[in-house]
Order: sequence, then C-alpha cells, then structure tokens
Amino acid sequence: MATSERDRKWWILGVLCLTLLTIVLDNTVLNVAVPTLMEDLDASTADVQWVINAYSLALAGFLIASGGMADHFGRKRALFAGLTLFGIGSLTGALADSVGTLVAARVTMGLGASLLMPATLAVLMHVFGDEERMKAIGIWMAVSAAGMAGGPVIGGFLLAHFWWGSVFLINVPIALVGLVAIAWLVPESRNPHSERPDFVGLPLSVLGMVSLVWAVIAAPEHGWTDAMVLGPLVVAVTAMAVFAVWERRTPHPMLDMSLFAERRFTGAALGGLLAAFGMGGSLFLLTQQLQFVLGYSPLETGLRIVPFAVALLVGSGAASAPLGKRIGLARTVALSMVVAALGLCAIAATSDSGYGWTLPGLIVVGFAMGTAGPAAGAALMSAIPPARAGTASGVNGTLQELGTGLGVAGLGAALVARFDAGLPSVLPDGAEESLPAALAAAGGRAEEVRDAFVSALETSQYLGALAVAVGGVAAGALLGWAGREPTEPPTPVGAVLSGDPEDPDRHSTV
Repeated sequence: MATSERDRKWWILGVLCLTLLTIVLDNTVLNVAVPTLMEDLDASTADVQWVINAYSLALAGFLIASGGMADHFGRKRALFAGLTLFGIGSLTGALADSVGTLVAARVTMGLGASLLMPATLAVLMHVFGDEERMKAIGIWMAVSAAGMAGGPVIGGFLLAHFWWGSVFLINVPIALVGLVAIAWLVPESRNPHSERPDFVGLPLSVLGMVSLVWAVIAAPEHGWTDAMVLGPLVVAVTAMAVFAVWERRTPHPMLDMSLFAERRFTGAALGGLLAAFGMGGSLFLLTQQLQFVLGYSPLETGLRIVPFAVALLVGSGAASAPLGKRIGLARTVALSMVVAALGLCAIAATSDSGYGWTLPGLIVVGFAMGTAGPAAGAALMSAIPPARAGTASGVNGTLQELGTGLGVAGLGAALVARFDAGLPSVLPDGAEESLPAALAAAGGRAEEVRDAFVSALETSQYLGALAVAVGGVAAGALLGWAGREPTEPPTPVGAVLSGDPEDPDRHSTV
C-alpha cells in the first residue's frame, strides 16, 4: 500500500473522530447551560428535561434503524445526511426563542446523531484492516470519552463569554468542515447483499426503541409502576417481540437475529451494556459527589473529571492493542473491567475525603475502561461481516445508550431510596429527592442529613462497581468460550464472500 493511502486512512479516521466529537460534546455541553436556559426562555424544570431528553430519545430510538439504512443506502450518504441534519438542528437551536423550537431542534440533532454514530464505526471497519483496526477503534472511543469530559468545560467557557446559543452554534462550522472532508476523503461502502429496505422491520424497531427509551427516561420521575412508564414498556416489549419474529422470517432482514447466537457478539454487547450501566450511573453519582459533598461548581466539576478522560485516552491509544495481542481480547476485557470496578470502589470508599482521594480512583477507572473499550469493540466487530457493520454498531450503540439511561435511573433510584431510609424521621415527604431540599428542611440536623447522603452515595456507587465487574466477568467468559470453539467450517464467521469481485469486502475477514 502506498504511503499516501496509509495516510489517507488516518485522515479519514480524523474526520470520523471530529464528527463523533461533535455528537458527544453536544450531549454534555448543554448540562452547564441549564440555569441560563431556564432564565432566558422562562423555562420550567419539566421544559428543560424535555430539551435534554429529546436528543437522547431521538438518538437511541433510531440507532438500529439508522444503522440498517446506512448499510443499505451507503455509509457515506448516512454521514452526509446525519451531519446535515445535525448542523441544521444546531443552527435552529442557537437561534431558538422558545422552548418548543429548542425541543424540535434537539430532536433534529438526535436524528442526525443516530445516522452518524453507526456510520462512523462502519466506515472505520471498512477502511482499516485487522492489524490496525483495534488501534483505530481505541482512538475512536478515546475521542468519545474526551468529548464527554470536555463538554462541561467548553460549555462553561462559552457561557462565561457568550450567550447560551453559542453551545449549539459551535457545531455549525464543524459540520460544514466535516461535510467537505467527507466528500473529499471518505469512500462509499454498503451491504452488497441488501436488495431492498426492510419497510416492516424499520418502523417496528423505531416504535420499540423509542417506547423503551421513553420509559427509561420517565422512570426516575414517575416510578416504574406508573402508567407513564408501564404503558410505553408494554408497547416496547410488544413491538420488539414482533420485530424479532419478523426479522427471523423475512428474506431481507434489517437485523440478522443470528448475530445474538454468536458468543463474541453477545459477550461484547453484554459487557458493553453492563459497563454502560455501571459507568453511566457512577459518573452521574460522581457529579453529585463533587458538587454536593465536596462543594465544587459545575465548571470546577467538569475540570476535575478531565483526568478520567486523559487516562481513558492513554488506555485506549497506548495500552489496549498491545495488551490484547499479548493476553487476548477476552482476558483484556475481563481484567480491565474488574480493575475499573475496583477503581469505582475506591472512589466510593473515599467519597467524603476530598478530591485528592478521588483522583487516583478516577485515573484507574479511566485507564482501565480505556483498555477494555477497544478490546470489546474489536471482539464485537470481529463477530460480524463488514457488510452489516452499520446495523451491528447501531445495536451496540443502542445497548450502550440504554445501559447509560438505565444506570442513571437505577443508581439514582437506589440513591434516593437509601437516602430516604437514612434521613431523620421528622423531615417532610419529598426531602429525599435531593440533598439541597433535605438540607433546607433539616434545621439543626444538617449534619445527619449530609451523612445520610454520603452513605447513600457510597452504597449506590458500590452497586455501579458491581455491575461493571459482573459485565467484565460475563464478557470475558463468553468471549473466551467463543475462542475455544472449533473453527469449522473453514470460512470464519466474520468472512464475507459477496460474489462481487469489485467489492472491497469480498474476501475480508474481521
């Protein structure tokens, strides 16, 4: 391969990472703008929840369908469409003068992001060969983590110097640059076996996933037994059951259900789901620890999470690939996630001891998850043919979005329940909903309230650590089991023989 072709691959990765960074930044940069939004748009707490959740609802709800459409119509087209929608939504959001307009803008941005996320990973799979793929996935995941940690910092800086719409407006020039770079650098790729779209499976998957995400978002506020949660859950279960039956019977499925019989895919996906549950919930709790217990502002909190992102970047880019080659993907995933769980336990055990004690745990967790992520991603993508990379990465992205949402809901509920149990009985109902509310009603018993919150926070963080550890052990076991299976027939599971001699994936093995 010519040097220029090698360079081109890494330039393409740079474009994909820039696109991904924009998506992830927007999912976190808005959090620090909430007080300003409420003041300038005269928005209620419920209004702001809709502004934040509309993005997640559209993103997670359409990921599987968007991945399938990218495989059918082309990943480059999906990147174009997604970045265009994201740019239009960002511009609309920046200029919005009402909550309704801002919610519509966030939905548009979420739809664009649902096209971009699976397409970026699918293009990466298409461009990079076996030797370089794990390193490329590591960089891709590290950029995602950097965006999550950098969002509050960038948001705080913009709000200190500009109006709240600037947190959206910064996406517009990035989208324009991305569109030009995609047109110039990124090759088109698609599933050569996809003869026509799955017009039945697509709406079923959207209905099922949107209903499920709606229920997960509504659960912390209404409770799992409320009709606002149970109704969407029933719709979600019914739609996904019909979807599964249809996909098994149709000759042109959007999602090949046999993927879930492949232990590498199932193991990596299960590990990713539980890791997202534990990490998403634990990071949600960490922000409360830093702000409510240690007394930092939102911007100071964002800055103190940066070491986590830096450690994750180092683990993804420098440690994951060498460790995976030395001890294997299964052991790398299991060992790294167990170490990450120990780091979360260290954070929980020192939650009231100051940031100096929290920092080492953050670094351990970041490095370990950075090592685990690319290994799990490489294992998952090795279980599928490149032709279906968009759909599979959409499934993986959906599971991680759901895991994060369930982690926030589940560990948040555990925090409230444990906090309520530890509060003095004289406090009024509703005081357990937040530490500020409890302190306002505590009178002379503020120290008891604070101790109850710290204890509840610690217990919930331990639950998050347990989820990460279980995910690591389960993923390692399934991946190791798959690695011991016989290799017959001779063509590997990840091999594609498309029948088209011009198809670059024809003889590729992931």
